[in-house]
Amino acid sequence: MLDDRKTAILRAIVEEYIATALPVGSSHIAKSQEFAVSSATVRNDMAALEREGFLTQPHTSAGRIPTDKGYRFFVDNLVPNGSLGSLEQAKVGSFFESAHFRLEETLQRTSTLLTQLTNYASVVIGPSVEVAVVRSVQLVRLSSHHLTVVVVLSNGSVENEQLEISQDVSDENILNAVFKLQKLMLQAPLRDIQLMRDANQKLVDDISPLCEKVLASLDRTRNDESFFVGGASQMAEAFDAVEIVRNVLHTLEQQYVVVTLVRDMLNRGLSVAIGAEHGVAPLSACSVVLAPVLADGENVGTVGVLGPTRMNYPQALATVELVSDRLGRRLTEN
Repeated sequence: MLDDRKTAILRAIVEEYIATALPVGSSHIAKSQEFAVSSATVRNDMAALEREGFLTQPHTSAGRIPTDKGYRFFVDNLVPNGSLGSLEQAKVGSFFESAHFRLEETLQRTSTLLTQLTNYASVVIGPSVEVAVVRSVQLVRLSSHHLTVVVVLSNGSVENEQLEISQDVSDENILNAVFKLQKLMLQAPLRDIQLMRDANQKLVDDISPLCEKVLASLDRTRNDESFFVGGASQMAEAFDAVEIVRNVLHTLEQQYVVVTLVRDMLNRGLSVAIGAEHGVAPLSACSVVLAPVLADGENVGTVGVLGPTRMNYPQALATVELVSDRLGRRLTEN
């Protein structure tokens, strides 16, 4: 464990490097009113921090910069309880108060909001459609030969399907079919469509063929999550090395890789992964900050940001926490 002075020096170096992206020298730290010690003493402590793996020296004559281990100590022990400024909080509040969009658009705009607030790439994973339960099902006659099926799900999304029907389907048949479909479908997840079809086929009546047509139209494989990445272009500005930028942008385009990274972090109980900790080699120069999205007490998604390891961790943590909370409340209200 580091003593108080080394801890304070490490904190000062991390905060200075996050702000400037320039190696930090001992003379700069010694000038701070926080340290009533000589530059030589600071230099000795910085050398000790380097030996212990918290700092590194990019060039012989340069100052020090934090290592991934240094950032990890900073995040675990030194990050204050960050909060956004009043303008940022107002922006988040205004966004969600007016976010009366369909689910996919709300999630996409949330990813844009995260990027605007942090200037990092954002990741938003929405609720799984397959596990969402049915809240409402309606049949709307469009013409004598066509119906629209409208299914509202607990994750806020809406399924629409058009069906062709025979002329002898009366309005009464449609109303009876809606009543039967509600008994079969309400509070059941979409992944149980086949079970609903089996139950319907056991009930031989006049409207079973219509109900079967409706259930069959909904019986298909869907994408597991709604997935959005925003602000990838910001990552190009965060690194000097072209090869790092190329690797990061290419990886962000691969949905499977990013979703797997997020799931793995959550399974390990990590809200912050620094550098190689997340296990995705092309993103080893990046850190990821995540927060779960809770609606009705259930984990229905994830929001996060991805930036260089010298990201502003207090700001990133505060932003992700606030946005995840407000998004969860919005989904609950829906």
